[in-house]
Amino acid sequence: MTRRDDAAAGDSEEVKRVSGQMAGRLAARGVRLTGRERPEELVQIEDAIERFEAAVEARGGDLMMDEGPPGRTPQPDDPHFALPLRREHQSVAQYLERLARTTDDIRRHPPRAQ
Repeated sequence: MTRRDDAAAGDSEEVKRVSGQMAGRLAARGVRLTGRERPEELVQIEDAIERFEAAVEARGGDLMMDEGPPGRTPQPDDPHFALPLRREHQSVAQYLERLARTTDDIRRHPPRAQ
């Protein structure tokens, strides 16, 4: 095995480790994963959720009150601010599209009175 092969094997193990951590964080947020998501898809989902959460907070939403317990149908303080759950057979691309639409809707939602 060459140094290049060793580096590639190390990179692959690092990608697996980081992907596992991301999958764990997403699962803790209640995002349904199949285990077939590519590392770059996990990054895209995490980024989309961060944009969603930033939009919620910018409109006065409380993520603790609006997202509910992981894996359960949220009963949010304001239903507009609930993280959309990924449907059972929904592809990553479809879920990302849905998250983007929901984030855009939130940006147009009137701010909550504090």
